[in-house]
Amino acid sequence: MLPSKILKPNEQEVQAMADNIAKKEEIKTQILGKLKRHFGKTLEEATKDQIYKSCALSIRDVIVEKWTDANKQVLNQGLKRLYYLSAEFLMGRALVNNMINLHLLKDYQEVLSDMGISLDDIEEQERDAGLGNGGLGRLAACFLDSLSTLDLPVTGCSIRYEFGLFRQRILDGEQVEVDDNWLEAGNVWEIPRPEEQVEVRYGGELEEIWTDRGLKINHKNYYSVLAIPYDYPVIGYMSKMPATLRLWSAKAKTGLDMHYFNRGDYARAMQERELAEVISKVLYPEDNHEQGRQLRLKQFYFFTSATMQHMVHKHKANYGDLHTLPNYFTVQINDTHPTLAIPELMRILMDEEGMGWEEAFDICGRMFNYTNHTIMSEALERWEEDMFKELLPRIYEIIKVINDKFCSRLWDVYPGEWDKISKMSIIAYKEIRMANLCIAVCSKVNGVSKLHGEIIKSRTFRDFYVVFPDKFLGITNGITHRRWIAKANQPLTRLLADHIGDGFLKDYKEMDRIADLLDDPKFLDDFMEVKRQNKIRLRDHLKKTQCIEINENTIFDVHAKRLHEYKRQLLKVLHILHLYNLKKENPAVQLEPCTFIFAAKASPGYARAKNIIRLILAVADLVNNDPDTRGVLQVVFIENYSVSEAEIMIPAADISEQISTAGLEASGTGNMKFMMNGAVTLGTMDGANVEIYEAVGEDNIFIFGATEREISRMERYGTYKPGEYYEQNTDLRQALNRLIDGTLPVANDRQFSDLYHSLLFGDMDRADKYYLLYDFASYSQGYERAVSAYQDAARWKRMAATNTAKSGVFSSDRTIHEYNDKIWRLREMT
Repeated sequence: MLPSKILKPNEQEVQAMADNIAKKEEIKTQILGKLKRHFGKTLEEATKDQIYKSCALSIRDVIVEKWTDANKQVLNQGLKRLYYLSAEFLMGRALVNNMINLHLLKDYQEVLSDMGISLDDIEEQERDAGLGNGGLGRLAACFLDSLSTLDLPVTGCSIRYEFGLFRQRILDGEQVEVDDNWLEAGNVWEIPRPEEQVEVRYGGELEEIWTDRGLKINHKNYYSVLAIPYDYPVIGYMSKMPATLRLWSAKAKTGLDMHYFNRGDYARAMQERELAEVISKVLYPEDNHEQGRQLRLKQFYFFTSATMQHMVHKHKANYGDLHTLPNYFTVQINDTHPTLAIPELMRILMDEEGMGWEEAFDICGRMFNYTNHTIMSEALERWEEDMFKELLPRIYEIIKVINDKFCSRLWDVYPGEWDKISKMSIIAYKEIRMANLCIAVCSKVNGVSKLHGEIIKSRTFRDFYVVFPDKFLGITNGITHRRWIAKANQPLTRLLADHIGDGFLKDYKEMDRIADLLDDPKFLDDFMEVKRQNKIRLRDHLKKTQCIEINENTIFDVHAKRLHEYKRQLLKVLHILHLYNLKKENPAVQLEPCTFIFAAKASPGYARAKNIIRLILAVADLVNNDPDTRGVLQVVFIENYSVSEAEIMIPAADISEQISTAGLEASGTGNMKFMMNGAVTLGTMDGANVEIYEAVGEDNIFIFGATEREISRMERYGTYKPGEYYEQNTDLRQALNRLIDGTLPVANDRQFSDLYHSLLFGDMDRADKYYLLYDFASYSQGYERAVSAYQDAARWKRMAATNTAKSGVFSSDRTIHEYNDKIWRLREMT
């Protein structure tokens, strides 16, 4: 039967359809045009990589047009620009993320589909940029996204690491590092700027020359490296102001030495070039030997010197008067790695621009700010004084004067307290301390969570806080929900958009509206269906990439972060061994089926961390192949953890393991990513876990373990005796004994004796310094509570959805608003 009335689209709808058709036709024309002009190929002849690059180049054109226009407006409007200095920017893949932020994802998906191409296949051709390692670098990447989204001018600065950190392979039950040549096929997103290269100097001697204008320092007999900039535009969501990521690549001033080449000494002919260009080869070269420490120092000075030179040149070209630098630039030092930017700017202003000491120091004090990321003293960067003086003689002299003046000021506050002043000084005991230099000069020093902000005032930098109480503050980290929902979890994005619209991608406060849906059974069922789809996606991914088969109808319990003892992957392994023991002692015992997923990289020189990875893999071999536990417990290690792996793994997680020793995780951002995707936290009251607890309430999180105050008290009075816990707790003792009793399927039965002894007998200082044995029983109880909640399906789905509903406050947009209100004072580009 025909309908009685045929509804015709109105003129606006007709025009919208026509515009959509024209838009998609234009995208198709651009892609095909890029294929022809850049690769000389038709669609039928092109490889997937060439199609990826053609799509990326068409997207880049849109971004670069916005970027060039915005940079002109920044200059015309006289806006202050943030320089965000970080040794890491863990960007992840850019193609789909840029499509999302430009509101072009659906258009490209449809165009490519019409051409018989899967966007998923094309995205796989992009390598993760090897510019970071963990949370520090991912935070910096999120900040660029948020600064752009908020239309605030920013240039992020770092090194264009040719081989990144390393690519992790798991071979014969252990981590093996291979080079991560992520630039092998080029990087379509970057724009070389060879015309803006600068020279960075090392070594040499200083000569003092008195002139009619005063003392002049002549730096002679130095050797130098050229810093070549590559700009990488980063677009935020619906942004008018793309951020700039400026990456510096090292190049020798002279290329091939023809004298040696013509004599047949080809290695010598290339030697100078290779020694210079190694600076930008690898992120965090091992520093357990002299050459490695020198290389790290060269790296950090390299990119900070290049950045400060560029900033000064740009200001002189645009505004002339260098006394106005603080009006147009503010600099954020992300952790201590970029600290050398401070004395380098002093050097430029005094030695090259003729300023006096007080003028230069005043300018630096108004421009620089420092973000602290750790309270662990061994992680607060220090340099050997003799090595530093030899490699950077002028920078050393400047730091020495800063230190003298700083110590004189401290003497006024702490007269006669030499030990305290020595502890606070920048140079003491033959070492140079970067954190102390930051505190001496910077305008603001911030922690990265409420708890961390209090700890740096009350413990880490307590004596400094007495002298400079107005410098210190806490600003809780955040993550961009464009990357971690819209990109990583498209099914959840669609579900939320259907219920609250897509405004939450621009305004994180819109996520609060999800709370209104927590009593809607249909929404909760759909929410858990999204989780099921994501678990299937992870299942398929692991089968395809690692030949690992997992059961999506189990709890996915995930511990994913950098491998370090304080992050306590070892505590989780001991608990898995405890569950294994339960099942072996009584095969009839009913355990909730669970897949324990680990993902982590260990620093190549961190022997104990690498041994923990060996242990995880050995436990996986044991548990996964034992008939009593197979199908009930499974342990999985995801190889080469990266942003792209995290985007598949995090949305699939049910339990988020955030089990660091209380007081040692400054903030954490993985906890926020898991929470945002509906995983429930099992964690200590550490870092941002404290604020997640406050956001979701005690009924929607599982907290266990000693608090920071308890641990501080035990450390102060030396009351913790791990051997007592070993003797008193049968479950703990039996789990720990598995490390040395020959149970684990490894060639050497004593392979894990180091881990065993570190917990019971200690190293140079004391046993179990990260309180694993102390927290074991409490952790076991926390896990049992989590499993019990999971078995109550109605309760669990509400808990999971509540975590997503309360996650908006952990958006990096909120974090950037706080930084800007309290520190930077940038104005939005209009």
